[in-house]
Amino acid sequence: MIDLPALTFGSDGLLPVIIVDDASGDVLTLAYANRDALEKTLATQSTWLYSRSRQALWNKGESSGHTQRVVAIAYDCDADAVLYRVDPSGPACHTGARSCFGAPAMLDATGESATPRFPVAMERLAATIHARRNASPDASYTAKLLAGGVDRIGKKIGEEATEVVIAAKNDDVNELIWETSDLLYHLLVMLESRGISLDAVGAELARRASSAG
Repeated sequence: MIDLPALTFGSDGLLPVIIVDDASGDVLTLAYANRDALEKTLATQSTWLYSRSRQALWNKGESSGHTQRVVAIAYDCDADAVLYRVDPSGPACHTGARSCFGAPAMLDATGESATPRFPVAMERLAATIHARRNASPDASYTAKLLAGGVDRIGKKIGEEATEVVIAAKNDDVNELIWETSDLLYHLLVMLESRGISLDAVGAELARRASSAG
């Protein structure tokens, strides 16, 4: 168990908390906690933090339902930062993204503008699609697709899959990239319509990767 008296809190009574997905090791959030939040986290095995904007304790998932079961807690060598390893039941970010660090890096190691990695780009697109769920179908193509349900989305997936095959047979790399992106977008819309997360698909892909012969 963490030794709370050994921790070094800031002058505001807070210390940073890095929240990590226990299964993947991905960083989900950087937040803050005071002594009360840490004690509640230890007592309940649920993520408790301190909101600097609201000046109050809060329990992750209390309003969104996206709770986090705390698997382990550690602190760094200077005892002035804490790590929560969690099992999340949904997105960590208020935008609907799995991680608050889903935005692309501003610069790569060479100082050049960085292109988002494929998983990051997919998460950002999935979050955007989720945000369009309640938009007007007259103002958003995504909202129109979602309003049309599985039949409408499925028809588009069939069309886009055919376009991918045609692009591949035409040996046109740029066309293939474009049509593949269209197909992936419509697949994400279908997942959103059925309430299936990218994490669920990722878990199945990981299972297949580990058992592939």
